Amino acid sequence: MLDNLTQRLAKVVKTMRGEARLTESNTAEMLREVRMALLEADVALPAVREFIAKVKEKALGEEVIGSLSPGQALVGVVQRELAALMGADLGPEASQLSFAQQPPAIILMAGLQGVGKTTTVGKLAKYLKEQKKKKVLTVSADVYRPAAIAQLESVTRQVGADFFPTTSSDKPVDIARNALDWAKKHYHDVLIIDTAGRLGIDEAMMQEIAAVHGAVKPVETLFVVDAMLGQDAINTAKAFNDALPLTGIVLTKLDGDSRGGAALSVRHVTGKPIKFAGVSEKLDGLEAFDPARMANRVLGMGDILALVEEARKGVDAEAAAELANKIKVGGRFDMNDFKSQLTQMKKMGGMAGLLDKLPAQFQQAASGANMDQAEKQVRRMVGIIDSMTPAERAKPELIKANRKRRIAAGAGVQVQEVNRMLTQYDQMQTMMKKLKGGGLMKMMRGMKGMMPGMR
Repeated sequence: MLDNLTQRLAKVVKTMRGEARLTESNTAEMLREVRMALLEADVALPAVREFIAKVKEKALGEEVIGSLSPGQALVGVVQRELAALMGADLGPEASQLSFAQQPPAIILMAGLQGVGKTTTVGKLAKYLKEQKKKKVLTVSADVYRPAAIAQLESVTRQVGADFFPTTSSDKPVDIARNALDWAKKHYHDVLIIDTAGRLGIDEAMMQEIAAVHGAVKPVETLFVVDAMLGQDAINTAKAFNDALPLTGIVLTKLDGDSRGGAALSVRHVTGKPIKFAGVSEKLDGLEAFDPARMANRVLGMGDILALVEEARKGVDAEAAAELANKIKVGGRFDMNDFKSQLTQMKKMGGMAGLLDKLPAQFQQAASGANMDQAEKQVRRMVGIIDSMTPAERAKPELIKANRKRRIAAGAGVQVQEVNRMLTQYDQMQTMMKKLKGGGLMKMMRGMKGMMPGMR
């Protein structure tokens, strides 16, 4: 998101070295670059003007201390104001869901058709069930879109939550009331109501959502918006904000090729906090939104906390400890360990997901890499290892010409692919030995050549 802003800032920082303080003259160029980057990212003009004015006010006269250059000092100001624009000024509690009512806590989801609202309901149900340990019931009040009810039932079953069945002949207000009654009787902690959307804003849709809201009085009314919507997000957000007492925003498709301006525009127009961001199509691809951490990622500072959280969710701590002890005492890193590492990386979002959360200098270590090709290569390597016998996984040196041909046939690849995988295994084995006293940068250097496109 906003990669262009990251690149522009990095370029201008280099031109501001050697000056003692930030002045109106030496910040003017950088602010022009920031303004152009935000506009190119489809951020609404009023939001851009307000943001630039605040950055200029805070930056002028700021002392450049320690080893910071003026450019780095200005990036610090931009980071703080960008975080504030995304909602940090509302306080840490603002981005949290409220459960301050007698159960069930009702969450109403509103938004246009096609923004990923129904899938987001499933993601949110999974998040609340697994992260917050809540008993969740979902219901669809979308009686217009074909298969909307069936779609929500499917994603709800996939995440292990409960679903309240309805039909297209039911009225949305009755659906909401009946689901609420069911949730109370069966002791659900949370009821999530998926409402109908349209391809555009119309009066009938707004009146219906307002009626559903009035009937059940939700504690949270979340506006779901597509991060790829661009300038259209402004008018849509204003219409929903006028019709409903919104409590928060959910951004979807933040992992796409969007320019990301919707994140800033919608927050600015509604004044409501961004509570969640959809970061992948998978049902676990929903992240609680943290303005300061997102600002860091936008500015190329990385999001190490998010990386740690991904590690906690995706990494088998016991297996990782066993491997660490094994390497520490001089044990051999075999094919079973190699497969385990590849699997853990996939659980953490793959190469692209990991690099996206690292600071810019680490991303540069993998610059030019074809991440899609790297992901395919990882899947291919796992398939090759699965075609080996237990003895071959424990002792890869057993794998000679005949065994290579058998393994290649079993994995559906050419023998050259098996040779390439064995070479990459040797590189990983060497890297694991070095990591006994190394660090993250050493690991990134060691990974060069392991994946396609990384040099």
